[in-house]
Amino acid sequence: MSKTAKRVALVGDASFYVGPSLARELARREHNLVLGDPAEGLVDELTALGVEVEAVLGVRNLADPESAQKLVAAAQERFGRIDSAAAFSGRVVTGKFLDSTLEDLHSVVQGCLEAPYHFLKAVVPVMVEQGDGQVLVMTSATAARPSRGASLYSSARAGATMMVKNVAAEVARNGVQVNAVGTNFMDFPEFLRASGANDPEIRARIEAAVPLGRLGTVEEFASFCMPFIDGTSKFTTGQFIAYAGGWA
Repeated sequence: MSKTAKRVALVGDASFYVGPSLARELARREHNLVLGDPAEGLVDELTALGVEVEAVLGVRNLADPESAQKLVAAAQERFGRIDSAAAFSGRVVTGKFLDSTLEDLHSVVQGCLEAPYHFLKAVVPVMVEQGDGQVLVMTSATAARPSRGASLYSSARAGATMMVKNVAAEVARNGVQVNAVGTNFMDFPEFLRASGANDPEIRARIEAAVPLGRLGTVEEFASFCMPFIDGTSKFTTGQFIAYAGGWA
């Protein structure tokens, strides 16, 4: 077990979306890291910044109940504690409600609701026992308002957001903060695929619908997440904030 005085942060998936950027920002803030399936070369990049990194492989699917448990076990074995934990999950599923199937519903519930449930069940008890900790669950800005063409996805994300709020209320007296951030209109491959924004004309129409007139980047989103997980601001819990250029 490491005896370092550095804070310990857990990132559920460091291979995709905002995961690598979160890891870099946390390393710059002198956090030792537990990373699920880190992107190629990321561990070397982070250790060069002077932090310790524990890589846990085969845990990207947080809908698998064992994935989050493996991450937590690795953190406790290597560092003895978890000061903060961040996770995102789910797959963008589009389509009209009237055209949807029960299989579609099961898919979004598994990815968008069951996955954060398993993550929270794994990390929150450790923090309750410590009497301290920060958890950030990334849902979606579609949880904040009806989303044409993504009704099931929006509904499942809203459920995850409310689950975060309920967990936060339950454990606030234990010194644990649990918050949610929801994105939309992000410049990353999954959103571009689901929205058709790889087509320049479609992208232009989508950006015109965003009050700030552009798509967000994962690097700036990672910076936005820091106060919820870097230990510098610990008087906020049970909140949901949309990160969507003013759309929600």
